[in-house]
Amino acid sequence: MNQLTIKTLKSKEELAKAFPIMNQLRTHLDVYTYLDLVEDAQQYDQYQMAALYDQGEMVAVVGFKPMITLYYGRFVWVCDLVTDTNKRSKGYGEMLLDYVQKWAKEHGYESVALSSG
Repeated sequence: MNQLTIKTLKSKEELAKAFPIMNQLRTHLDVYTYLDLVEDAQQYDQYQMAALYDQGEMVAVVGFKPMITLYYGRFVWVCDLVTDTNKRSKGYGEMLLDYVQKWAKEHGYESVALSSG
């Protein structure tokens, strides 16, 4: 039976464990710069990170933040969304987007937006 869980990442240790997956998307970052940027974004920009675990193994990561603009109104911006290269095409990204949509609704945001390469 598949055991899938999503966990919000807050501690430096949790964030560091997400780096190998996030680095597959953000290849220009080293672990120290990554941790510094995430900690600043969490403190000053309400940035959130969550990881999807399959059987206890981290397989995908999402980073997002609430925003307000005149165009979108109150919304959540998905800044980073990546599934481990060896674990793709299993619906993990969709599961994390569903998680973000639920988070947005629970926190009073009207929609979710993301940019994709």
